[in-house]
This record gives sequence, structure tokens and C-alpha cells, in this order.
Amino acid sequence: MGKELEQAYDHCQRIAKENARNFYYAFRILPARKRRAIYAAYAFCRLCDDISDDDLPLEEKDRQFAETRQHLADSRDGRATGPIFRAIGDASNAFNIPFRYYEEVIEGVEMDLTKTRFADFDELKDYCYKVASVVGLICIEVFGYDDDKAREYAVDMGLAMQLTNILRDVKEDAERGRIYLPQDEMARFAYTEQDLMNGVFNDSFRALMAFQVDRARTYYEKSRRLFPLIHAEARACPSVLHATYSGVLDRIEASGYNVFERRIGLSKPAKLLLVARLWAGTLLPSVPIPLLRR
Repeated sequence: MGKELEQAYDHCQRIAKENARNFYYAFRILPARKRRAIYAAYAFCRLCDDISDDDLPLEEKDRQFAETRQHLADSRDGRATGPIFRAIGDASNAFNIPFRYYEEVIEGVEMDLTKTRFADFDELKDYCYKVASVVGLICIEVFGYDDDKAREYAVDMGLAMQLTNILRDVKEDAERGRIYLPQDEMARFAYTEQDLMNGVFNDSFRALMAFQVDRARTYYEKSRRLFPLIHAEARACPSVLHATYSGVLDRIEASGYNVFERRIGLSKPAKLLLVARLWAGTLLPSVPIPLLRR
């Protein structure tokens, strides 16, 4: 590996280490070659998220996304500039990652610039697919798999994880003027936008959240079928991500769905224990591993 490319991957790793939170613990247990590729994918997604979230005029965000698309095209054609796109180009060629996946990520993140409401779950599902499931499709190309069904289950896992993010961040998103809970379902449970903006925590909200949690859990259950299809050396990584995010969903439920009081997540020691348990379980599947206490 040339020095410039090595520096590009190091740059992506620093981005992941500084920002990845739940993801970084899972990435660290991958073999080095695959880990570098995942760092590159994460850094690209982080770049897109930062453009969307920055306090900039819409016209400037549109310009930056157009520039990102051009950098991505240059990367695909072997003319990458900038560390993230050098790493993306190399990793995509090494693991046969379709560049259209990155383009779909951009499309999904761009939706946040203009779309702040979702009429029904079909609309929300399309958004979740582009910002999360497509990332899962990128990842499994790096992990390696032998059955095309892996793509279906990677999509399911992405949906489950993004739905968990949405439920965890209901308060923060509402403060930014974004409501990801489907409007028809809010109406069904008699919970209004004004209730959400005011942080109203009542039986209607609990019923609405319970419905959302059940949906996310269905996707988690379906996506468990992904793990045996992933190459053994990388299997622990999606297992850790699955357990981490489904653990957050369990904690949302255990809190009585009170996501207004505090941001719900797993502590750093809990994440490290989870990584150790699942990594050991992957290496030594015949050894019983105790369950993580919630």
C-alpha cells in the first residue's frame, strides 16, 4: 500500500474513532483489511451527514452534495482526490462495492434537507433504506457472504437500526423540526405534532411508541438470519451492531418509552462487554457465553 493511500485510510479511521460511538467498537474486531474498508465507508457517510446537519444555507448544501457526487465519480474512475475518496475508491475496487450504493446514501441524506414529515411507513421505509439499509449492503460486501439472501437480511437490519435511532432521538429531532414517526400512525394513536413538540408523555405516546418498537423488533428478528451467511472472520461485527442497537430498543421499552427524560443508550463498559462476549462466541461457538445484563 502506498503512503498516500495509507494516510487516506488513517484519516478515515480517525473520523470513525472520533464519531462512530456504537460502530467503532464493532469495527475494531474486523481483520485489518476489512476494517480499513469499513472505516472508509463510515467516513463517507459521516461526510454526507455533516453536510446535511451543518448550519448552512440550502444552496450551499446543494453545492456541497454536487461536489461530493463529482468526487465520487472521480473515485469510481480512478481519479480520486481527498483522503476519503481515495480510500473509498481503493476499498470499492478491492471488495467489488457498487458505487450506486454511495449515490443512494447521498439521496437519502439529501431528503433531510427538504422532507421533515412522513405520511406513512412506506415513505419512512424508503428513507430508512437509503440512509441505513444501503450502508448495510456496502458492509456485507466487505464482510463477505456466500448466499444472495444476505442482501435481504442486511436491508432488514438497516431498517431495524434506523428505526431504533428514530425512536431514541424523537425529542432531539422534534426540536430540529423533524418528525420521523409516520403521520397516519400518530393520528391513529391520537398523538399530535404539537404534543410531540411539547414533550407530552401520555398513554397515547406510549401506545404509539410500543407499536413502533414492535415493528423494529420484527426487523431485528428477521435480520438474525444474516449472521450465518457472513464469512466467519467478520461475523462478530454485524452481531455486535445488532446486539447493541436491539439493546437500545430493549432499554427504550424498559423505560416505559420515556425518551423525553434522557437519551437512552448503552454505557461504554456495557458495549465493551458486549463486544468481548460476541467476539468470543464467534471464535469459540461451543463455549456458553453469559448474556449481557441490561
